[in-house]
Amino acid sequence: MWADGVHPKVRLGQAHSCVLILMGVRLDGSKELIALAEGLRESTESWADLLRDCRRRGMRDPELVVGDGAMGLWRALAEVFPQARHQSCWVHKTRNVTNALPKSAQPGAKRALQEIYNAEDRDHALKAIKDFERTYGAK
Repeated sequence: MWADGVHPKVRLGQAHSCVLILMGVRLDGSKELIALAEGLRESTESWADLLRDCRRRGMRDPELVVGDGAMGLWRALAEVFPQARHQSCWVHKTRNVTNALPKSAQPGAKRALQEIYNAEDRDHALKAIKDFERTYGAK
């Protein structure tokens, strides 16, 4: 399942509101919208309300939840679906890492990070991680 909060430029009745979105993928690879809800700043309570509603409607613990790293989601997930594993989305992780580097290093670092998540297996990923650390660790 993917989880994200979208922050539209228009106000949705209260300051700092956002649209919370849950997307799922089935075993056959098809994707579907699970839920949409208005939330307040991607807060723990907003995410927990949405997840509790999904549980009430019969949703079982997801195998894996991918999100942008907003702490409210992870805390709510631990409360409502404690068995679900979670990880940060690679798009956000890549952005966070490259933004911490000098502009001149960003294109190469982005390609190096892609080598990690596109690796054909764990051994290749571990090698790509070591290569990334050797090249960009000091920066």
